[in-house]
Formats: sequence, C-alpha cells, structure tokens
Amino acid sequence: QVQLVESGGGLVQAGGSLRLSCAASGRTFRSYAMGWFRQAPGKEREFVAAIVWSVGTTRYSDSVKGRFTISRENAKKTVYLQMNSLKPEDTALYYCAAGRGGDNFQAYDYWGQGTQVTVSS
Repeated sequence: QVQLVESGGGLVQAGGSLRLSCAASGRTFRSYAMGWFRQAPGKEREFVAAIVWSVGTTRYSDSVKGRFTISRENAKKTVYLQMNSLKPEDTALYYCAAGRGGDNFQAYDYWGQGTQVTVSS
C-alpha cells in the first residue's frame, strides 16, 4: 500500500507560481512512477507530469511543458510540482498518483485526495 497526501494548492493571480507537494508513505513507494493529474469542473482528468522515482526520468503534457517542473526528494519521500507562469486554464483540482507511469490515469493505482489550484485573471 502507498499513501499519498498533497498540499500547496491555493489562489494565485495569472503569471504567478505555486509549488505542490505530495508526501508518500508505504514500504514500496520508491518502486513506482509518480504522476500529477488535474481535473477541472465538467472536464475529464488530465495528465500533467510524471517522474520515475528510481531514476528521475520525467514527462510532461504539452500544455504545461516549459512552465511546470516535477521533481522528487528521496530524504523527504516527497514529489513536487513547481508551477510557474500560471494561467486561468490551469485552475483545477490537482491529484498526486503512484503507479506504472505514463499519461494514462488508469496506469496509476494509488491516489491522493487532491489539492485545489485556482488562478485568477
């Protein structure tokens, strides 16, 4: 079992920055890939970024590439999503997930509760 707890969401103006954190626990979480997904009201869950915990390989959606950075800190068992140059269309509930990796949410077995990000124009 892997437990995930997100934090760091909030309200920010367009052009601003936020850093989301995902604290992981459980005996085998380092064997997983970690992903960030988001879901806006009335829309499907959307892939944002992923990182393979063991080697640090990253992947991004085209909509956030160059603005968001995913990273992990082994000592703190935490994955981060640094979000810069935020746009109103980034507004969503952001989820952290652990699983096999990639951009398909069905490949992820464990999910956090989500943290809200709201970007005002």
